[in-house]
Amino acid sequence: MPSVADHMSRDLLAVEPSATIGAAAREMAARNVGTVLVVDAGRLIGILTERDVLRAVAAGWDESAAVSTRMTPGPETAESADTTEHAATLMTHGGFRHLPVVDGDEIVGILSIRDLVRVALQDAAPRGA
Repeated sequence: MPSVADHMSRDLLAVEPSATIGAAAREMAARNVGTVLVVDAGRLIGILTERDVLRAVAAGWDESAAVSTRMTPGPETAESADTTEHAATLMTHGGFRHLPVVDGDEIVGILSIRDLVRVALQDAAPRGA
């Protein structure tokens, strides 16, 4: 079974809880990512996703509001040695599409549902290929 470490992204976007939602959203768009890790003193304290930004917009957002007002605090995490099956189970049962990866207190990556689809389709070829 493949490990999370083999498929996670190590190119992380992280902000402090006082960063503005607008700045975080612009950086997400510029880097074409769907999530921002919220860290305080190097420790993961939350996650802000594209879904959170969408909800902020729908609520008539103030783009100068702090990320901490819209983030999901204490997100579920996986360890890099966990299997992708374990990560997929966490994500499916939790109803989220991004899973921070930690080893101890160190943030080492993020795994997305897209990463897991690639694992599932690794040996598949498109129709007609």
